[in-house]
Amino acid sequence: MGSSSKKNDSKNGNTANNNGVADLLESAEAYTYDGDRSGTAHRSGLPEARDLVLGGRDQRDAALEEHILSEDVAWHGRIFDVNRMEVSLADGRHAIRDVVRHPGAVAVVALTDDGRICLVRQYRAALDRVTVEVPAGKLGAGEDPLDCARRELLEETGYEADKIAFLTTIATSCGFADELIHLYMATGLHMCGSNPDADEFINVDLVPLQELIDAVLDGRIEDAKTVVGALVCDAVAHRLS
Repeated sequence: MGSSSKKNDSKNGNTANNNGVADLLESAEAYTYDGDRSGTAHRSGLPEARDLVLGGRDQRDAALEEHILSEDVAWHGRIFDVNRMEVSLADGRHAIRDVVRHPGAVAVVALTDDGRICLVRQYRAALDRVTVEVPAGKLGAGEDPLDCARRELLEETGYEADKIAFLTTIATSCGFADELIHLYMATGLHMCGSNPDADEFINVDLVPLQELIDAVLDGRIEDAKTVVGALVCDAVAHRLS
């Protein structure tokens, strides 16, 4: 009797475990779409030859939108947070989105009077190597991007600029992050002395603009803000010439 009871208990336990696993797999399948097309029957819209229409300004865009059902902080960090969102897709199904929430940043393409670009060299732990980039930094709470650009340029390179102008804004990786970097061009540079953050160790190079552009075009410069900044400067120069 006791042995039979144990067998029944074991059987019931296995059944419960199997049901739990099945529920978990079903939930995972419902929220997994990367590369999984088993439950989809829709297609992308057919290509149209047309003038450029920005996002949100096409009458068809409303049918693409996702609606946020809930959002919670999954991880809180010193510089950014990672939030987990449940969204309703365009076809009514639900999905999970992990989103990096970032306060935004600035980057400065600083041009000397003799046509050299100011670049900073610093170690990046995420890549485990030293990178070559334009000066940049995170926006403070409520800080104006222009003020931040002046501050970061001075802190990292020691330069103040007589003139600083807005170039463009880039979304660094809109597939999973809301970070926007505002790019500026600085001219009329004069040295005042650097003051980097306590955990920043930086060397500063002044390189010919054309050398930087060549390095971007042949893939030797990978940093996104530096790539965009160099190409925008090149495009502006060509339009003015």
